[in-house]
Amino acid sequence: MSNQHRNRYDEDFKKSLVSLYQNGKTQSSIVKEYGISQTALTRWIKQYSTVETEDGEILTAKQIKELQRRNAQLEEENLILKKAIAIFTPHSQKD
Repeated sequence: MSNQHRNRYDEDFKKSLVSLYQNGKTQSSIVKEYGISQTALTRWIKQYSTVETEDGEILTAKQIKELQRRNAQLEEENLILKKAIAIFTPHSQKD
């Protein structure tokens, strides 16, 4: 069985290629010029493209996904706490 050697690219290299794409270079020209796969470049563009928030903060897609995951976790914890409060809070018996 042959041992396939996969190129590993550092984060700065990936970000620089994404920057080239964001500044107008086509994906096909980047792929040809740097000898990387189309799939890898597309994945890096998704991963390292940024979004600027209303307060000027810059977030990557990776950071947004982490925030979404954390938000879902906090919402679930909040729901559990609300249910616990409903169970353990005595209700008044005024009729």
